[in-house]
Amino acid sequence: MTQAHASGVDQAIRELGPWFHNLHLPGGMQTAPQHEFGDFPSFKWRQIAPHIPQDLHGLTVLDVGCNAGFYSFELARRGAQVTAIDIDPHYLAQARWAARQYGLEDRVSFHRMQAYDAATLPGSFDWVWLMGVLYHLRHPLLALDILRRKTRDRLVLQTMTMPGGEQMDTPRDLGLDQRDHLQSRGWPRMAFIEHRLAGDPTNWWAPDNACVLAMARSAGFDIERQLTHETWMCRATRPPDPFVQPELDAILGLPGRGIA
Repeated sequence: MTQAHASGVDQAIRELGPWFHNLHLPGGMQTAPQHEFGDFPSFKWRQIAPHIPQDLHGLTVLDVGCNAGFYSFELARRGAQVTAIDIDPHYLAQARWAARQYGLEDRVSFHRMQAYDAATLPGSFDWVWLMGVLYHLRHPLLALDILRRKTRDRLVLQTMTMPGGEQMDTPRDLGLDQRDHLQSRGWPRMAFIEHRLAGDPTNWWAPDNACVLAMARSAGFDIERQLTHETWMCRATRPPDPFVQPELDAILGLPGRGIA
């Protein structure tokens, strides 16, 4: 890298800041070397990467809430064709610039979309990547219902959780006079954050582990394994619950499902 090029890259990093993803760029420069979480999200990727196939050629990935594109780029380097979506134009500008630095423009396409807008994307994807998004969504189960319908094989799901790792096998049905079971240790729970958590007004929910897994199963995923803290590999091995479809159609404004 020439001095002039390095100076141009450094200037672009500053102009595009602040950065939430610390990207390691060609030539050795980093976008957020003083990140408050350390080398984020590289350290998290190192925990997850051994569970992801080295060769993703021929496969498609949907990266929901891509931020500056760190995971999109890692998956593209393994051969995947990645569709990356985020609602924040600031992050998308960073991601598009970084894609050019890596020479990955032909393997990753970026789009400004809400997570729920994934329903409008054509077709489905072999892998769906949902890292650090679920708890920012006011309607998390709706998002999982939508993403199940866009997932052909696997979902990688990471979310902030609240303390409590206990889990129980919940009964298939409860009577109205059995609601005390809902207070049982290990029953799936999710705390609603009315105001802010960590100063962020979009931190809406803090589910416990049992609730994360129960919601994923409810949307039609099976839990394959836990990859690391607050991160799971899920498989789309079961069809979505047809009972949910009319409600989902109504929410999405799809025609032909009206009530007679």
